[in-house]
Amino acid sequence: MKTINASQITEAVAKMCMDANYHLGDDVLQVLKDYRAKEESPVAIELLDQCIENAKIAHEDEVPICQDTGFAVFFVEMGDQVHVDGNLTDAISKGVAKGYIDGYLRKSIVEDPLRRKNTGDNTPPVIWIETVPGDKFKITVAPKGGGSENMSEVKMLKPSDGEEGVKDFVVDRIRRSGANPCPPVIVGVGIGGTYDKCAQISKRALLREVGSRHPDPYYAAMEDELLERINKLGIGPQGLGGRTTALAVFIEAHPCHIASLPAAVNVQCHAARHKSVEF
Repeated sequence: MKTINASQITEAVAKMCMDANYHLGDDVLQVLKDYRAKEESPVAIELLDQCIENAKIAHEDEVPICQDTGFAVFFVEMGDQVHVDGNLTDAISKGVAKGYIDGYLRKSIVEDPLRRKNTGDNTPPVIWIETVPGDKFKITVAPKGGGSENMSEVKMLKPSDGEEGVKDFVVDRIRRSGANPCPPVIVGVGIGGTYDKCAQISKRALLREVGSRHPDPYYAAMEDELLERINKLGIGPQGLGGRTTALAVFIEAHPCHIASLPAAVNVQCHAARHKSVEF
């Protein structure tokens, strides 16, 4: 049995929150450069250059990539041979508070959705915990900005809508989003499960490395088609036109009820931030 002290988790979370907001992943940075090289619109090229330069400044000066430093969302893979000495949820929450205060990251969370008083330390986080075999303990933070999150949607399709119905829904969601989620975006798609599970897996899909392909050729082909259709919308960087509306489309699927076909789209802006640590 592996034992991890809660204080270790708190310190790791604090650093992850800062690192995720300061340092854009190499995979995202590379795909921005790749799309910049094949973009035809002068305005789109200039905006992609600004995205790349912004990420460079944030990395070198250790300042936030975006002023919206996001809702702190965590995905935890916890082995059944792991024991946390202390309360895991409290440890993560303390780490978020420390990271957002010490890192001078914007605090964006209100304690009640209608009586909107700011909590002052960006807590509480959202935490998803998955039990896995063995002594693995991996924790991933994915700061999620409000502008892109607001463009997300779940739709309860009919089974008869099938693949085409799912694809039309995804493309239409991005079309209706326009400039609001700060494109170019990364699109997480959840298919199946229940209403809530579908939304959760669409967000988890955003953790995939940009440039990776779905292991199932069926869904890999669907991702390719959706990316092509979305980029033909002409929304472009920051909604000002061009061929680069999305950098990637990632799909996750889950078994569902015979009477249901839930589909979810979780939109991520070009500042696709996430960091992981394993103990």
